[in-house]
Amino acid sequence: MTPGHVHPGPAAGPGPAELVLAGAALLVTVGYLAAAGRLRRRGDVWPRARDATFAAGGAGTVWATLAEPWGGPFTQHVVRHLVVGMAAPLLFVAARPLSLALRALTPGRPRRLLVTLAHSAPVGLLLFPPLAAVLDIGGLWLLYRTELFAATGHRPAAHGAVQAHMVAAGLLFTLAVCGLDPLRRRWSPALRGATVLAAGTAHAVLARTLYSRPPPGTGFTAADLHRGAQWMYYGGDLVEAGLAVVMGVSWYTCAGRARARRRRRGFRTERLTGPAGALGGHHRTPAAGGES
Repeated sequence: MTPGHVHPGPAAGPGPAELVLAGAALLVTVGYLAAAGRLRRRGDVWPRARDATFAAGGAGTVWATLAEPWGGPFTQHVVRHLVVGMAAPLLFVAARPLSLALRALTPGRPRRLLVTLAHSAPVGLLLFPPLAAVLDIGGLWLLYRTELFAATGHRPAAHGAVQAHMVAAGLLFTLAVCGLDPLRRRWSPALRGATVLAAGTAHAVLARTLYSRPPPGTGFTAADLHRGAQWMYYGGDLVEAGLAVVMGVSWYTCAGRARARRRRRGFRTERLTGPAGALGGHHRTPAAGGES
């Protein structure tokens, strides 16, 4: 194993990147729960299941960054990647944090700024599903199939940048394909589904290559390498299945609401026009004497 490439754990103490990430996860979780509580005190409804989902994402992020998972150093790194870069973003996004923020904020400058940012062109570009997938999965290929991974072991700044990219890219990809919050544009289910399928395939192929060849510049044991690659392969499949479930439920819910709106419009139109198509229900022939 390359010297110094063991990612910080409890024995060595968490590094600056881990402390910042854990602190940020704890802060946003407390903020989410406070906003949900404010909404309920105001008399509005916000499902408590979303609180639990967001809190699970925050707790998982804190655990993955501060604790030391089982297995060798490469396996530990892969488990952290699965939690911080894939599972936690799915839990965060499924809790609809942007929708909560827009409902909890009172009308004013902060709310307008948040809406402007969510609907801005740069955010819309970053949340284009294929681009978000390239930033996420492409970043993993760059990390593991070049010497960048080895360089992060003895360069704290590079390690922190990789951690930040892993979290940001995972959140962007999950936001882009789930389509739950009110963003600039909700892309078609076909495009989002195809993106998830392509990204999942690329992630699985990367895991298979790592099973036989370690990242350049490293010397992990074969057992550690195989275990980590298996975690990446099967863990990635599990999270991607979760993404598919969230997308399917979202599509089913949106389609049901659209059908309900069409039925309501049709019912109102029928009440106004009547079966014969005349306003008021029945067409009346003007009576003699000019009365109408």
